[in-house]
Amino acid sequence: MSELAPKRAADAPAQAHSGPDVTLYTKAGCHLCDEAKAAIDPLLREFRATLREIDIAGDATLTERFGCDIPVIYIGRKKAAKHRVNLEQFRRQLQDAS
Repeated sequence: MSELAPKRAADAPAQAHSGPDVTLYTKAGCHLCDEAKAAIDPLLREFRATLREIDIAGDATLTERFGCDIPVIYIGRKKAAKHRVNLEQFRRQLQDAS
């Protein structure tokens, strides 16, 4: 498990939602990131998931780790997608995390 995986929900402030936590590693001007976010948005709403976007440009460690290999999407602490999102697979991952 990567030390850069998102923190567990117990480590984050309490949130009023019942779905899984989804983290999108991104940066400004990344067209694949914009496409991925638009593609997963309906599923995030369906599963009442909370999306947290992290701009890797603001963190040297994340920039070194991900570089141009974005977007990277985690559901909880598990990597769910990189570069492009397979929506059928992403749906199954959200179901498993719910």
